[in-house]
Amino acid sequence: MAACPACGVELEDTATECPSCHLTVALFPAVKEAAGSSDDADPAYLRTIGELLAAVDPAQPTAPVARPARGLLSRPMRYPALAADELPRSQAPAGPTGPVLALTDLPPLPSTVTAAELVRRVDQYLQTGRRLGLNVTDFEARANAARLVDDRPSLEVLAREMFVHLSSALAEEYESLLARRNEIAQLVPAKAADVELAAARKAIESGDLIGTQRRLTHVRDEIGRVVEEWEIGRILVAECELLAQTVRELGGDPTPAIGPLEEGRRLLAQGQRISGERLLASAAVALWAVLEPRLLTDLHRIHDRLKASRSSGTEVTPGLEEFKSIAIELRQRNFAGTILAYRRLRLLVDRTAPLVEEGMTAPPVSSTLHAAPPA
Repeated sequence: MAACPACGVELEDTATECPSCHLTVALFPAVKEAAGSSDDADPAYLRTIGELLAAVDPAQPTAPVARPARGLLSRPMRYPALAADELPRSQAPAGPTGPVLALTDLPPLPSTVTAAELVRRVDQYLQTGRRLGLNVTDFEARANAARLVDDRPSLEVLAREMFVHLSSALAEEYESLLARRNEIAQLVPAKAADVELAAARKAIESGDLIGTQRRLTHVRDEIGRVVEEWEIGRILVAECELLAQTVRELGGDPTPAIGPLEEGRRLLAQGQRISGERLLASAAVALWAVLEPRLLTDLHRIHDRLKASRSSGTEVTPGLEEFKSIAIELRQRNFAGTILAYRRLRLLVDRTAPLVEEGMTAPPVSSTLHAAPPA
């Protein structure tokens, strides 16, 4: 009986896919080879990339010296700051959203109170404004002036203005935190944040601004805790989706390796963080096994274009630097970093090399970094 290289489950000899994570059996050898170990000799794909780089720039060794990885899993990030312009957004169906709803209207103005209660309410509004980071200097000056002469009408006007101002700020804060919660809940549970958000919504609808501010502080703290605790799993999902997207861009089908990604995502949604992270790491290796041959084919194409550009006298240093980055990231088994470097390299080369192929003199690569792509 064979064991699945992604999740370790043993399979019957007649099985075509893993019954647990649904990885296609035909991919088992490729996944095992891609996973390798830190003590293994350089895998074939890394040697190939080193040879391609050396063919363009003979001064480069075929196996570049590794440097500390700078990819997704090595950076102390906070979600969702995951190179938003380069990484795909999660395509996972949103998890249960519970009773948390967006606000529809601002709360009604509070009822009239005694003079002492009015003064206390203004003081509470000033304190809440400071906690929200708002500039309440003008409100504070007006409140002090009204108290000095016991001007209740001015205090009532001030209280109404502050109520509207704070209500708007709290509603904006609520909507911002709700948006973060909804994004997080696509992959991981956020039940504690849901409870606090529901309580905050009730507080603001009843006009309890102080209670609303306190609840939203709890929501912010809880979301921060969830983001920190589940960060690795969410980054792994983003990495896997980037790999799958690149397979499609290169004309391939990631379906045979998608099973571990979907199962890992399901485990995260159920709160099984450790199991989910472990399976998602294997999913990245499985998707790389599908992507590798197509990526190498395109790197051969890019190699030919870089070589032609150099022969024509075009400066290719930026492209060579990205080629080096690909090799360095792969030596760290950083597949996401590899793909991001590959995309930058592809963009650089595809903007300039067509001119070389047509027998024209291409402009220096460095002068076209920010130019619009050819029509």
